[in-house]
Amino acid sequence: MTTEAKTYRIIFMGTPDFSVPALQALIDGPDQVVAVVTQPDRPKGRSKKLIPPPVKVLADSAEIPVLQPTKIRTEEFADTLRSYAPDLIIVAAYGRILPSSILDLPPLGCINIHGSLLPRHRGAAPIQWAVLAGDKEAGVTIMQMDVGMDTGDMLLPAAIPVAEDETAGGLFTKLSILGGTALLEALDLLRQDNLPPIKQDHSLATDAPPLKKEDGCINWDLPAHELQCFVRAMDPWPTAYSFLNGKRFRFFTPLVGNATGTESPGTIIRADHEGLRLATGKGTLLIREIQPEGKKRMTVEAYLCGQKFDHNQQFTSSP
Repeated sequence: MTTEAKTYRIIFMGTPDFSVPALQALIDGPDQVVAVVTQPDRPKGRSKKLIPPPVKVLADSAEIPVLQPTKIRTEEFADTLRSYAPDLIIVAAYGRILPSSILDLPPLGCINIHGSLLPRHRGAAPIQWAVLAGDKEAGVTIMQMDVGMDTGDMLLPAAIPVAEDETAGGLFTKLSILGGTALLEALDLLRQDNLPPIKQDHSLATDAPPLKKEDGCINWDLPAHELQCFVRAMDPWPTAYSFLNGKRFRFFTPLVGNATGTESPGTIIRADHEGLRLATGKGTLLIREIQPEGKKRMTVEAYLCGQKFDHNQQFTSSP
């Protein structure tokens, strides 16, 4: 005689593209997503048209009830969640810190899909900080949530290597898919009562705060290998940038050069079909793609077909 496997009533909380593979995995899995909580629709573009979050679009297509509260720290909202009788709440980049009234609501608590290998890179931008730090390995951690910022017990880590040319955007996509796979694995282990919590070593924790637009400004005094990580970490947002003759240039696809020189950091050493070679605090950096102010992203070779860079011109941190 076989016993029927447990299935869970789940409330899913998430907002951006990162959350979508996890929600899709739940929809395709054995459990029941009884409701989805996401951020309110936001105005976008010149028309300021309200655009729904990616998670809402998927939930609507699957005919799952969607909640978009402006405030979550109210007893009324907690009662609304309670009315769905969830066994578990699963969170993936929802965008708000949950109060204890929600954390304590489901019998199995709240499980988060965090975009790093905890305790490294706690915070809102773990993927960008993993690239910025030059990590050779990245991943997701399925974790039990508590009132702290990514301080709860770890349930299941999943890791992948970081390629030398990986951008934050590319890694974001890979980890979002990995998050959905790891989540289903964790839920299967939970069904088997085989998902023991593991305490984090808080002494190994690093912070991954959200980035601002101005954080993309390049400090050319840094060594080339750090700037190579920096440019990749800022791609696609906020993008790495610098100024030349009062115009902003954004930089993409960097390579650390073998050459060394005596030029001041930020100085153009050479510009040709290979790219834009620049002096740094230590070594040189080859930039293969740029986005001049007011124009689209292009290769340096394409830019040079109609424009030019002069040898010994210097990029600066301000116009």
